[in-house]
Amino acid sequence: MFNKNTRQLLSFLTVFFCILGVSQTQAQTPGTTYPSKPIRLIVPFPPGGGTDILSRLVATKLTEQVKWTVVADNRAGAGGTIGITEAVKAAPTGYDLVMGQKDNLVIGPWLYKNLSWDPTRDLVAVAHIAYTPVVIATSANSKFKTLADVINAARSAPGKVSYGSPGNGTSIHLAGELFEKAASIELSHIPYKGSNPAMMDALAGNVDLLVSSVPSAMAQIKSGKLRPLAVTSAKRSSSMPDVPTVAELGYKDFDVSTWYGVLAPAGTPAAVVTTLNTEINKLLASQEVRDAIHAQGAEPEAMTPSKFATLLKTDYAKWKGIVEASGAKID
Repeated sequence: MFNKNTRQLLSFLTVFFCILGVSQTQAQTPGTTYPSKPIRLIVPFPPGGGTDILSRLVATKLTEQVKWTVVADNRAGAGGTIGITEAVKAAPTGYDLVMGQKDNLVIGPWLYKNLSWDPTRDLVAVAHIAYTPVVIATSANSKFKTLADVINAARSAPGKVSYGSPGNGTSIHLAGELFEKAASIELSHIPYKGSNPAMMDALAGNVDLLVSSVPSAMAQIKSGKLRPLAVTSAKRSSSMPDVPTVAELGYKDFDVSTWYGVLAPAGTPAAVVTTLNTEINKLLASQEVRDAIHAQGAEPEAMTPSKFATLLKTDYAKWKGIVEASGAKID
């Protein structure tokens, strides 16, 4: 039998070790020990496109500068919605992230009616990376020297001038659709599974035009193999200041651009989101990373998770009407 003093000592030790256990558990929460293993960054498009380029830049710099292991994992298809779907279904631990963009987050859901997710409900905004206009370009060997040449040819032969895009349901696809409506012309849209195969066919002359994000096309524009005809943003691109906007060429208020950002499955701990946002924003403040993003024709822009979430929510509501007004449909 235990005497009174022994029972009090045992009771005290029990409480002490319970408190110690709680403290150890709290010390091991994701917010304080994260990350303790490699992080996967899902890239919803094939290698070589703008999303892939920016994803690999972020993954590489986090690995180099923060000493995390971040691996880019391409999961392409269906206008980038396959990769988003995989991210939505992943465990909300912070070890499965996705590089989303306007295309697959706020436009795709209004075109792909069978999607089971809502980006504002099933994902959490982590860090905005950059934004970029869309460029309308053609092969350096093309007969089209200006956007006016394209418009005149399309009016003479409706449906005969073709353009390649990285896929149905992207902002780039819709930029082409909206341009057709603004100019009152009919083009032939050829969707590809990503920017790179579309660009290869444009360079080969298999399609007349390439409609692409600037990062995806920049290397070929710099090499002189692609001729940029216009950008779709309200202002000229800082990386191509001599290229006019569609609006400048007579189509007032024409403005289509895209943005890129890192997201995580809904339910990811707030501490993990804060850690990721802090480290990614540090990268975006680095001149080396900013120069690398500018070199791709994009504009770096850091945001808090709440500001990025507001952008996502606002654009998701806005683009429903744009998709409906454009008449764009999945082929």
